[in-house]
Amino acid sequence: MRPLAQLASQHVIVTPAFSVLPGDALGWSAQIPKPRDYLKTLDDEIATAFGERGLKSQWIYPPDLVRASKNNPTYAVDPYALGVNVLRSNAIASGSQLGDPLVTQMRTMIALQEGARAVLVPVELRFEKLPTGKGVAALRIALLDGRLGDVRWVGVVRSDPADSLSRVVLTSLAAHFADLITAP
Repeated sequence: MRPLAQLASQHVIVTPAFSVLPGDALGWSAQIPKPRDYLKTLDDEIATAFGERGLKSQWIYPPDLVRASKNNPTYAVDPYALGVNVLRSNAIASGSQLGDPLVTQMRTMIALQEGARAVLVPVELRFEKLPTGKGVAALRIALLDGRLGDVRWVGVVRSDPADSLSRVVLTSLAAHFADLITAP
């Protein structure tokens, strides 16, 4: 089942991944010296996985958002400074109404991206230890309506199990994220 399949034919904004949850049982988050750089690598893996599925030309990714921000410095919001912390709460679910500053930031962001309304937010990356001793990366994702300021879907996608933290974990996670939208 592909819960986000309807997005395949739309213009969609994919924001940067926002945070790495520290203190996991595997110690994987402690192995990441620069979380922002690690999350940018995840952003790259997501864009690559989506591009391989034909979602490159009409989708807007973090580098596009950064360009728009730099080209419109008095109007645009920094895509790495969106007020997404509210999306980390387990109380946020499909149908939740969002408030400011996030709603205003999303409206500004979509105003600069012709035809976009849906906003996919990779909210929080965490690492989980499986009973087998292996680990997985788990990414909390929210689909937002940028015009109405509401949550359309919230879910978690997981990587394939791994013995250690490596780029392969992010590649797997990005592929499973893309699986929510379209087949390989």
